[in-house]
Amino acid sequence: MLVSATFTSCPGQVVAQEAAAIPAEIRSYPIRNFKIGSTETRFGRLKFVGGLELRSALDHFGSMSGFRYVTPGSEFIGVTDSGFWYHGKLERDGKGVPVGVSGFSMQPMVDASGAINNEKWHTDAEGLAVLDGEVTVGFEREHRIAIFDLAPANMGTPNATVPFLVPAYELRRNKGFEAIAYSPEDSALEGARIAITERSIDKQGNFFAAVLEGPRKGIFKVRRRGTFDITACAFLADGSLLLLERSFNMAEGVKMRFRQVETATIAAGKTIDGTILFDADLNFQIDNMEGLEAWIDEEGRQRIAVVSDDNHSILQRNLYLEFILTE
Repeated sequence: MLVSATFTSCPGQVVAQEAAAIPAEIRSYPIRNFKIGSTETRFGRLKFVGGLELRSALDHFGSMSGFRYVTPGSEFIGVTDSGFWYHGKLERDGKGVPVGVSGFSMQPMVDASGAINNEKWHTDAEGLAVLDGEVTVGFEREHRIAIFDLAPANMGTPNATVPFLVPAYELRRNKGFEAIAYSPEDSALEGARIAITERSIDKQGNFFAAVLEGPRKGIFKVRRRGTFDITACAFLADGSLLLLERSFNMAEGVKMRFRQVETATIAAGKTIDGTILFDADLNFQIDNMEGLEAWIDEEGRQRIAVVSDDNHSILQRNLYLEFILTE
């Protein structure tokens, strides 16, 4: 049952008196054209399905940094970099186009003692992966990778942390583990989780990353291309890895890019690269794109979705964008 939260203030943190999810009404505004001023739907191998701009009166709504479907294309879970879980269901029309969000709720994250720490350095959740009722979350600033049970009405305390292998001194304060994903069981990684940093780089300028378990366990690198940083990753049905990347500077604004990597190239000691599928600038309906998910729809097509982190800024938007990735 969704209930209102009751909190008691303590120095530096808030302690929950009861595990609570906070329901919220989401107002959805359709995005029918990905490229501004154009009805074009094909962009390289991407076919734009549709999108939504999401708004809510809930104070904590926004800052959506991670996103995964619990049921393909429908029920979802995510994390915010302000220390909240969020849950909901994506609603679609008869053609499978996104039209809204229902059953949305948010819940504060709690630490091992059950306390809600409201300090940014402790609650900066960025990426997540979901498998078999378990959620793995990467945190920046206070660098860690933690495991939680999947329980939409009460996510509870972390069960454990996962050794992230990359030396802590190599992790930049606000550029740590941004991308987390489970590899396919039938891939060279044999179902292992991988974790990739946003912009913790080696002397050659490449991103630190790690295979967290399995036969290829160890540190690897991802070649940095241009000014883009990595914000999320997801494995595709063909076994390859899809990277979501973002670039921002005051002169050019924000950009988004997709890069595809062959999973067989990922292993301890390797530096991987991949093929750029598409990049978009402010001529497209994008914002600070940080969350990525991939799944196969009912017609057997590879779909991908991205969400944006608005940083609780009136100058930014919370976006959900969806594409079909063609052969």
